[in-house]
Amino acid sequence: MSAPPLTRRQAREPQPAPARPRRWGALVADTALAVAGVAGALCVVLALATVLLDVRVTLFSTGSMSPTIPAGAAAIARGIPAAEIQVGDVVTVERPGKLPITHRVTEVAAVPDGAPQARRITMRGDANAVEDPFPYDVERVRVVVFSVPGVAPLLSAAGTPPVLAAVTIAATALVVGVFWPRSRRRDAPRPGASSPAPTGGDDEGSP
Repeated sequence: MSAPPLTRRQAREPQPAPARPRRWGALVADTALAVAGVAGALCVVLALATVLLDVRVTLFSTGSMSPTIPAGAAAIARGIPAAEIQVGDVVTVERPGKLPITHRVTEVAAVPDGAPQARRITMRGDANAVEDPFPYDVERVRVVVFSVPGVAPLLSAAGTPPVLAAVTIAATALVVGVFWPRSRRRDAPRPGASSPAPTGGDDEGSP
């Protein structure tokens, strides 16, 4: 059965172009843009958490905290005052002139002749048989909230210049590809083009 003929009114009205399936390139670009948006939002959240909540990422290169936190793990730690430290906490202590150390607290005591908020803590790694050689006098530490094994090498590599350069180039190419002007269809109606002549009956009546 053939389609009904066009009336004069229908002929004067612009006809919608038939829907075309999206090209795979556009789908890939849109998906990549969505992933980049989510990653950007996570970066913003982490940046705010770093500033407002004193949250840091700690990378473990040794196995002194194994098996709880194995070598190659990354941990999220938040800052707390020394008065809140409890025995059993896994904390990171800053050491002047040395790398920070992250071990489990085995003893907490006040610092003789020290500030009221200061604490003297003794620590030991879960994989070590004895406590650390010296206690630490601290007023603030970072307590480990949770850890993820095996991601430290990836996070460490992500901050190297080659990776940062590759991410910058990829992000630039993605933005250019998404917002680059697309060519118009050849068969799309041009502004001012005449409409096809009507055929068949007239639903408006003859003069």
